[in-house]
Amino acid sequence: MHAAVITAHDAPPAYGERPEPVARGEHERVVEVLAAGLHHLTRAKANGTHYSATGRFPLVPGVDGVVRDASGRLRYAVLDDTDSGTFAERTVIDVRRSVLLPDDVDPVRIAAAMNPGMSSWVALRRRITFREGQRVLVLGATGSAGRMAVQIAKRFGAAQVFAAGRDTARLGTLPGLGADQVLTFDGIAAAADADVVLDFVWGAPAADAMLPLLAARTDRSARLTWVQIGSVAGDSAPVPSAALRAARLRIVGSGIGSVSPRDFIAELPELAAAVTDGSIDVQARAVPLARVGAAWNDHRTDERLVLVP
Repeated sequence: MHAAVITAHDAPPAYGERPEPVARGEHERVVEVLAAGLHHLTRAKANGTHYSATGRFPLVPGVDGVVRDASGRLRYAVLDDTDSGTFAERTVIDVRRSVLLPDDVDPVRIAAAMNPGMSSWVALRRRITFREGQRVLVLGATGSAGRMAVQIAKRFGAAQVFAAGRDTARLGTLPGLGADQVLTFDGIAAAADADVVLDFVWGAPAADAMLPLLAARTDRSARLTWVQIGSVAGDSAPVPSAALRAARLRIVGSGIGSVSPRDFIAELPELAAAVTDGSIDVQARAVPLARVGAAWNDHRTDERLVLVP
């Protein structure tokens, strides 16, 4: 079969031949891949920068996808740590880490949306106690995950959503998706009375935003829960000690490990339904799997690229 193959951390994937996958465990099934998203997580696991990277090569990347099982049913599947991912014509899934989809779904939309959408959906549902009427600040709101976080926070009843980012053109599109106020990082103090921060940025920009945000709070004894989800600006952030002492700041992370696989899977059907019925706007572009080498380093678009065998 054809697949994308990576042979080293610093090598892009090459389209080539791979042996047919074989199901070995009781719950494993060989499935046909219909669409697989090119996510930040996929790149990070392949280049070794994500904490869940295995470091084993050769590697077929791809952490999730829309697949067709042997009975003809469509499923959205999340793969565990494996060297045989979804950037292939066929792969092996554990059916316990998959959910059935309606026959009429758009595989490209689902493959594009589930991974970035899951990040904020699961954070608000499973990692913290989020209450309707709270105010949410999304840091990094112009990326795919941040853009969806704005919509998901509103869906869950946020009274006010602040959307912060650097790309002013993309920020301008977010009020149409539910953002009540858009901000650059220089104006972060305008979101001072947020109750929850969904942080897809981390690194120095997140650390630099903490003190101006906390110093401007009307009541610094009111809890601010900072949920660290992504790290596009750096894996480490020099958090100032004053941020932890001068305000009631709580920092938590949300991701693989801090949320159980069972909890992730439990949230997938409702998220898939919201994507399918159009409640969540998705920007996606299908790319033939044979062009994976060119797509791998294509960061010029705000669309989520989806590989289609």
